[in-house]
Amino acid sequence: MLNIVNKSPLERNALQSCIETGTGGAILLIEDGVYAVARGNSFEPTLKAAMGKFKVYALAPDLEARGIADRVMDGVTAVDYGGFVDLVAEYKSSQSWL
Repeated sequence: MLNIVNKSPLERNALQSCIETGTGGAILLIEDGVYAVARGNSFEPTLKAAMGKFKVYALAPDLEARGIADRVMDGVTAVDYGGFVDLVAEYKSSQSWL
């Protein structure tokens, strides 16, 4: 399953809920959700632990818009809009976490 999260884990619990209840697959972070992949934030240990269960992607234009494209933690793959479409096509189902 492709799990899509657009809220910052520093403000909402959508990503935490996804990690705790999701069954694996991939997480695509978009919009403010990309703050989760910035090195040194308080959510970093949780996301790193989740990487054993999920492949983690972040939308590159959103990373750039928020000025954190150069601070992405290891293990996260940045994708462009074409990559977003490819992920949706690759996974049988997707879930948006609000």
